[in-house]
Amino acid sequence: MCISRVLGLGLLAAALLMTGCNNSLKDENALLMEENDGLRQQLSERRNALDSAERVARQNEAEAVRLRRELEEARRAERAAAEAQPQRTGFEGIAGVSGSVGAGEITATVESDVLFDSGQATVKAAAQRSLNQVASVLNSEHSGRTIRVVGHTDSDPIRRSGHKSNYHLGFERAYAVREYLISRGVSANRIHLASFGPDKPRGTKAQSRRVEIVVVLDR
Repeated sequence: MCISRVLGLGLLAAALLMTGCNNSLKDENALLMEENDGLRQQLSERRNALDSAERVARQNEAEAVRLRRELEEARRAERAAAEAQPQRTGFEGIAGVSGSVGAGEITATVESDVLFDSGQATVKAAAQRSLNQVASVLNSEHSGRTIRVVGHTDSDPIRRSGHKSNYHLGFERAYAVREYLISRGVSANRIHLASFGPDKPRGTKAQSRRVEIVVVLDR
C-alpha cells in the first residue's frame, strides 16, 4: 500500500509538472506570437512607408520632367521670339536709308536716287542730312569697325554721263559717299570701296540703284 501511495504521489507530481511545463510553453508561445504580430505590424508599416516614399519619388520625378519640359519649351519660345524680332541696326528712321542684318554684317542701304541725280556721282544737298545721320551712327554705335561702301547700278548701258561703264559709275558713287562720310568724322582707314555695277540687281531698276554702307561686325 505504501508503494502504491508513493507511485500515486509520483504520478500526481509528474502530472503537475507536466501541467506547469505546458502552461509555461503556452505562455512563451503566446509571447512569441505577440512579438511576431508586432514584428509583422512593423514590417507592414515600413512597407507602407516605403511604398509611400516611392510614390512621392515617382511624383517628384514626374514633376521634375514636366518642369524641365516647360523650361525647354520656354527657352525655345524665347529663342523663336528673339529670332522673329528684327535686330536693331541703328539706321532706323533715317530718310532714304534701310538697315538690315546679315551674317556678321549690318548694312545701311541708301537709294541712289536719294543720293545722286541720274548718271551722276555728286552727292545731292538734299541727301546730306541722311548721310550725316549715317555717319553719326557709324561713329557712335560702330566705332572702330571696318566699313565697306559698295556701289550698285541698274543694267541700263552708260550713254551720256561720261562714265565708261556701270562699274565705273558704281565705284564713283561709292567713292563720293566715302568722301562725305570722312568729312563727317568717319576715319578714312576704316572704309573700303567696291562696285558691283549691275551685277546684283533688285526687283526694280530704282531699287537696283543703291549704295550699301556695310559694317563688318566680326573684325
